[in-house]
Amino acid sequence: MRAPQPLAAPKAQDMASLLIPLEGQFLLVPNVSVAEIVPLGRVEQVTGGPEWFLGNYQWRDLSVPLLSFEAINGAPRATAGSRARVAVFNSTGVSDDLPFVAILAQGLPRLARVSADELQEREDVEKKPFDLMPVSWAGEQAVIPDVGALEQAVLDVLKGQN
Repeated sequence: MRAPQPLAAPKAQDMASLLIPLEGQFLLVPNVSVAEIVPLGRVEQVTGGPEWFLGNYQWRDLSVPLLSFEAINGAPRATAGSRARVAVFNSTGVSDDLPFVAILAQGLPRLARVSADELQEREDVEKKPFDLMPVSWAGEQAVIPDVGALEQAVLDVLKGQN
């Protein structure tokens, strides 16, 4: 009878991800967290909201809150450049009242196949309120956003307007 052999640890699976360009940085997000990347279209302005709340983006017959990730994290508000896009994020489940939230992007995202062993947390960068983690991957520096916290911030604004 042979001695039991240790099981080989499964190799970390690559995760299909997107590198979304913002002003001066990239967001790194799992592909499944983004419902769609679309050209910037009609945005319904909302008065009395915070600087980071750009308004409501009309997408697929829905009104989706559009925000500037840069501004919500304390940097100047992003402006829509000529290559601007909207990244529509699926809800993380914070509230059934908010199925999607959108972020203004500065161009088309790049596909990325990310494995955990390639991803490094950056300790040389100050983590901001809506950063889940600043990271380095394949020579790129990016931020993994805290989408749940973004959703909660939008819900707080919407609650204040009612």
